[in-house]
Amino acid sequence: MRIVSGMRASGLLHLGNYIGALSNWVNLQHEYDCYFFVADWHGLTTDYDDTAGLRLYVREMAIDWLAAGLDPQKCVMFVQSDVKEHAELHLLFSMFVPLAWLERVPTYKERLREQSTRELSTYGFLGYPVLQAADILIYKGEAVPVGEDQLPHLELTREIARRFNFMYGDTFPEPQALLTKFPVLPGIDGRKMSKSYDNSILLSAPPEEVTRRVAAMVTDPARIRRTDPGHPDVCTAFTFHQVFNPGEAERVRESCVAAGIGCVECKRNLGSIVSAVMAPHYERRAMYSGNPSLVSDVIHEGARKARAEAQRVMAQARDAMKI
Repeated sequence: MRIVSGMRASGLLHLGNYIGALSNWVNLQHEYDCYFFVADWHGLTTDYDDTAGLRLYVREMAIDWLAAGLDPQKCVMFVQSDVKEHAELHLLFSMFVPLAWLERVPTYKERLREQSTRELSTYGFLGYPVLQAADILIYKGEAVPVGEDQLPHLELTREIARRFNFMYGDTFPEPQALLTKFPVLPGIDGRKMSKSYDNSILLSAPPEEVTRRVAAMVTDPARIRRTDPGHPDVCTAFTFHQVFNPGEAERVRESCVAAGIGCVECKRNLGSIVSAVMAPHYERRAMYSGNPSLVSDVIHEGARKARAEAQRVMAQARDAMKI
């Protein structure tokens, strides 16, 4: 079964990206025919007026993917804009997708509210789900790894495939959701980990920076004194323990509730644990960062493979539409 997925190039990757998606991709590549792309065009949907860091984000994302364990011998890794057929299929789809389909996408109005200081009344922002559909269908993706909150986006892709097939003949599959229970890793302030909130721990951060960021985490706001019993379920640090230290998480919970450990000591231990778990990533990252030609070769070879498949599918789409 063919799987297609991508990550938007709008900043440097953080631990939330690694835990929530990237580590899952590493496992999927051993079971499926996987196409993973750096979505640089999608990065323009909200940051079209600030592209200074885009090339950096693309390069650093590729480095993080390789450091996390994506193997170019087992999956196809490439940059979206290196395969122009994504844009051509997006254009063809945009000719018949009703505006009402796009306006009802849940995240459209949500993100308009979240980024109310930016001018996002653009076609690119409204139409990005159409580009997303093209990203998947240009490889005839049969499944997409998603969480439940992303199901409306995938359903739109299915509707677009269905409409194309009805009007022009059976060409595209209707991709299924490969539902994954992504662990949600909060930012150090307790909100969703996000580059825009400045609450993330970057995958490119050195171990000392990881330790410093962990030490700045918010903990139980009701625990004023060291002797006060804690409430782990409302503590950001404990969530990190559950993800990075699952074997000891219950012991940490008991110590916190019994006031057997203070927040400062708990976060000091946690910083060491996170750094140790991520140490192989840091080591591989340093190796790939020091060998930019190797990273470029991987991306260029991935684009060559992706382009060959995209051109084949695009020829079928053109033929179906009598273009």
